[in-house]
Amino acid sequence: MVKKDVPRILDILSKEYDRGAYPGRSSEGLSPEWEPDPFHVLIATILSQRTRDDNTRKASDNLFRKYDSIEELADAEPDDVAVLVHPAGFPRQKAKAIVDCCRILKEEHGCRVPEDTDILLTLPMVGRKTAACVRAYAMGIPAVCVDTHVHRISNLMGLVNTKDPCATETELMRMTPEDRWIDINKYFVRHGQTVCLPNHPRCERCSVRSMCDHYGGN
Repeated sequence: MVKKDVPRILDILSKEYDRGAYPGRSSEGLSPEWEPDPFHVLIATILSQRTRDDNTRKASDNLFRKYDSIEELADAEPDDVAVLVHPAGFPRQKAKAIVDCCRILKEEHGCRVPEDTDILLTLPMVGRKTAACVRAYAMGIPAVCVDTHVHRISNLMGLVNTKDPCATETELMRMTPEDRWIDINKYFVRHGQTVCLPNHPRCERCSVRSMCDHYGGN
């Protein structure tokens, strides 16, 4: 079994993918000064649930062109939002959750996205992954955001042997320095989008294959 060195893996991937990505966005075409904000990360991550990355990008682009603030979405009609987010799938469910979420943020939190995980988890369609993404990407708070890419790649490489994302989160937090927690999702997502594809991993192109159990077993 190859030795597992998560910081080393992250160092290699960081050189390949530069700034990485958060749900619904990538670093391509963005200015060096651009930084994600809590509102956009929250809504894009809700849209990313149960859909592909390309669909999330299309839906979030459509939505933010028309509604680009908590206030605007809080006053929006869910049916209008559903049309815009249709590419992400489950448009009525996601549209209602997004509008309700923004109404709560407007009425109870002064149009600000809270930092506290427990408060974030009370918002519609916000689970641990979404809360962690908001805290990590938009607030700079150390968190391991375990989406389908992170869960799949971590198990494929042999970093963890887990059945569910919560267990994956716990294991990755245990074996990774806290100051690198944010990097796990940032670079594993890009790696999963371009090289370690779900059905056909491109092992011959993988820069970290020497530390991967899947490659070593093939």
